[in-house]
Amino acid sequence: MQRHVSVYLDVDIRAETVLEFQITVAQQPGIDVTESLSFVLGGEPVTAQEIIGLHGTRIHKFAAGVGNLQVNYRATVDGRAALDEPTELDRSVYLRPSRYAESDKFFGFAAKEFGEFSDSATILAKVSSWVRSRMFYVPGSSDPIDGASDTLLAGAGVCRDYAHLVVAFLRAVNVPARVVAVYAPGCVPMDFHSVAEAYVDGVWRVVDATGLAPRQTLVRIATGRDSADTAFLDNHGGDIWLNNVWVTAVVEGNLPDDDVTELVSIA
Repeated sequence: MQRHVSVYLDVDIRAETVLEFQITVAQQPGIDVTESLSFVLGGEPVTAQEIIGLHGTRIHKFAAGVGNLQVNYRATVDGRAALDEPTELDRSVYLRPSRYAESDKFFGFAAKEFGEFSDSATILAKVSSWVRSRMFYVPGSSDPIDGASDTLLAGAGVCRDYAHLVVAFLRAVNVPARVVAVYAPGCVPMDFHSVAEAYVDGVWRVVDATGLAPRQTLVRIATGRDSADTAFLDNHGGDIWLNNVWVTAVVEGNLPDDDVTELVSIA
């Protein structure tokens, strides 16, 4: 399977800062990635340091002065990535509450809704169905600092909010879960996309309660506890203004049908 992804960012930097970007396809065995990445600040190219994070996440970091920054990334992804093998550390870390997936606030609620089920695959299906049927996808309805509890109370959100709520519910009933930033061919509206992954019978399985894109076509960018670990841009110390974000993701041929009852892994 061949997928083509790209992103363009236009950022005004108003005070000196250090920036970190997570926009490149994750480093994973089994896929062949042909890519180009450029950072141009005030008309001059900038060289970024590449940092390899967890699960193949690639962070590009550099100090930036005042000026306009243009970021361009394009990649063609061939093949399917090998499954990300869960570790004992994963099974520990991804059971813990985190900033935006505060599962400790959901112990009672999740036990009442999903506590009668013991099989992790069944729990995953029930959680996904619950969130999908009760939430409304409303662009602009949430703030970047909203967590899963805010999302539950609001009853609406965007992809990151859906993912945080799914992850919080799963952790609250002892299923390790994490958030993944992805490129998502077929996603409408097209943007960076967030989904959840759950540890089911020894394998990480992806769930997208928004149903906005077929899971079989997703391309992993960054993986972590929640969106604090997977944000496409982090600003450390300066003043920036994001003027424009343009994301594309397409697959060669027709988009596959996605049966939400099937267990699927990001590959």
